[in-house]
Amino acid sequence: MNFLAHLYLSGNDEQLMIGNFIADSVKGSAFKAYPPGIEKGIKLHRAIDFYSDNHPVFLKSVDRLRPNYRKYAGVIVDIFYDHFLAKNWKEYSDKPLEQYANEVHSLMLKNIFQMPAKSLLFLRYAIRTSRLVSYGTLEGIEEVFYGMSRRTVFKSNMEFAINDLKENYPLFENEFREFFEEAEEFVKEWLNTRTTMSQ
Repeated sequence: MNFLAHLYLSGNDEQLMIGNFIADSVKGSAFKAYPPGIEKGIKLHRAIDFYSDNHPVFLKSVDRLRPNYRKYAGVIVDIFYDHFLAKNWKEYSDKPLEQYANEVHSLMLKNIFQMPAKSLLFLRYAIRTSRLVSYGTLEGIEEVFYGMSRRTVFKSNMEFAINDLKENYPLFENEFREFFEEAEEFVKEWLNTRTTMSQ
C-alpha cells in the first residue's frame, strides 16, 4: 500500500498516522526509539505491507504487470490502489480529500522532530505538489510514475505504467475494491488484538 492508504487505515489516531507515514524510513528495530503510539503505527505499517504482499487479489494485480516491470510491479500496484482510493474518496470518508490532505500536512509539520530525513523530504514534496490529492487523477499518477522512473537505479519502465492502468482500468479498480475491503477488516482485527493484549 502507498501513503494515502496507510494514512487512511490509521483512522483518526494521530500517533498511528505519524508512525505509518514515517515507517518506510525506520529500519529494523529502530522503532523502539519512538513513543509507543508511533511505534505501534510503524508496526501497523509493516503488518499492512506484509498482508498486501501476500494477498491473492493484490498478487493478481502484480502478476498482470510483472512481465513488463518485474520487481517494480508491486510498487506500481501500490500507486494504482492509492489512485482508486483517492478517486473514490467520497465512498470512504465524509471529509473532502483536500481537507484531509491539509490536516495530514499540518499534523506532520507539527511533528517534524519525530521524522527521519527521508520522510521529511517526502513531506515537503507532498505539500508542494499536493501529492495526496493528485493521486486521484490520471495526470497526477502519470507524474508520480515519471518521477519514480527517474529515481530508480535500474531501468524500471515505470513511466509507461499509466498505459497499463488505462488499458485495464475496470479490472484494476475491481481488484482494489475487493482487496481494500478485506484490508480494512485486517487492520481492525490487528488493532483490536493489540488493544486486548495491552489491557
